[in-house]
Amino acid sequence: MTQVYVSVGSNIEKTANIRFAIRMLRRRYGVLTLSRIYESVAVGFDGGNFYNLVVGFDTQSSAFSVIRSLHRLEKLRKRTRQGQKFISRTLDLDLLLYGNRITCRGRLRLPRDEISKYAFVLLPLAEIAPTQQQLLTKRQYRSLWKAFDDSAQRLWPVRLRHY
Repeated sequence: MTQVYVSVGSNIEKTANIRFAIRMLRRRYGVLTLSRIYESVAVGFDGGNFYNLVVGFDTQSSAFSVIRSLHRLEKLRKRTRQGQKFISRTLDLDLLLYGNRITCRGRLRLPRDEISKYAFVLLPLAEIAPTQQQLLTKRQYRSLWKAFDDSAQRLWPVRLRHY
């Protein structure tokens, strides 16, 4: 089994889409470890606020199989991938970590660069994998979060019932 971490985000019908993603990931992969959900302003464009969290689970599926299943879930929620990076999204699911794999093949990059760039990825990951080491720097995620300058990227915890 391989430990996998996935970021989950939405800024269109965000409550419904976050619940959908958690329900479908649980159905597909079983037991999930969930961070708290955080609200943040859109980064890189003017848009509605996002809800974000990180989900962890174990799988026997390959990294590419996990990515395909994430893209299928996005498509079910009418997510379009038109090449624009900074746009509103019904559902955004990104494979952050796949075990101890370091990969740079085509568009697949593991661990994802977004982990160290964005508070809405790093904080939830540090919550559910605090002592796990970032594969390139060998620093624990909680240590990376403590050193992160989050003054430009404010996060607010969100309480959703029954997710």
